[in-house]
Amino acid sequence: MADGEPRKKSRRPGADDPSGDKPEDDVQMSFFDHLDELRRRLIRAAWGLLPGIAIAWVFKEQLLDLLVHPLVLAWRKLGLGAPELHFANPVDPFMAYMKISLVVGLLAASPWVFWQFWGFISPGLYSREKRLALPFVLSSTVFFAGGAVFGYLVVFPLGFETFLSFAGMLPSQDLKVTPTIMISEYLDFSTQLLLAFGVVFEVPVIITFLALAGIVDWRQLLKFSRWWIVASSVIAALLTPPDVGSMLLMFVPLVVLYFVSVGIAFVVGKKRPAPKPAA
Repeated sequence: MADGEPRKKSRRPGADDPSGDKPEDDVQMSFFDHLDELRRRLIRAAWGLLPGIAIAWVFKEQLLDLLVHPLVLAWRKLGLGAPELHFANPVDPFMAYMKISLVVGLLAASPWVFWQFWGFISPGLYSREKRLALPFVLSSTVFFAGGAVFGYLVVFPLGFETFLSFAGMLPSQDLKVTPTIMISEYLDFSTQLLLAFGVVFEVPVIITFLALAGIVDWRQLLKFSRWWIVASSVIAALLTPPDVGSMLLMFVPLVVLYFVSVGIAFVVGKKRPAPKPAA
């Protein structure tokens, strides 16, 4: 550049766009920068879990009593005798209480966890999309907790009554099939289902956000629905214990929530102009 020639100020792409439809921080980040940012967000999220875990540990026995309540009701309804949980290893009860505390701590800290997730993705969003931070965190928390509550109140009673109904005397009356449920296996089963339903209920939140951002519309979602049904069967198989009953209890809400999301996208999504007729 010749001496005396005025320097041109570098501008970000879209800096003069009055609509504000541009990422606010046009900062180039390498792959390792993204990894470092993800690491920091995960550490912050983990620190946020500690108070909830500590409080849950104080009430661990009451929480276990609450968690096994659907099992107890199904057990008594089927007349299987006094409900029992067994353990084969002396450390199993301690690990069971620890698992309960971790899950309850995650549920309690879910607003903070979702806030950290938003903080990780927000640098790449447009300014109009960043205004969705509070609705995203609140709705994600409500749907995550709602999914866990749905699993506990609806799926657990139906599932346990169905599974325990296979116990009892065989037709020959020579052998009785008796359930012997281990505390570690029950906690693995129940907490996995609670978290899985919490994750599944995030489907409307994610799709609504994509529709508001103009990334997808209801027509695209409806066209993708046949593939979503296939994907739902795979997701249900991955997130639930390996039995057909649990898979169906996960598969049906996945499909229903998706079509509910299509309706939400129709209402809140950006209306794209209809194609002009050919001359």
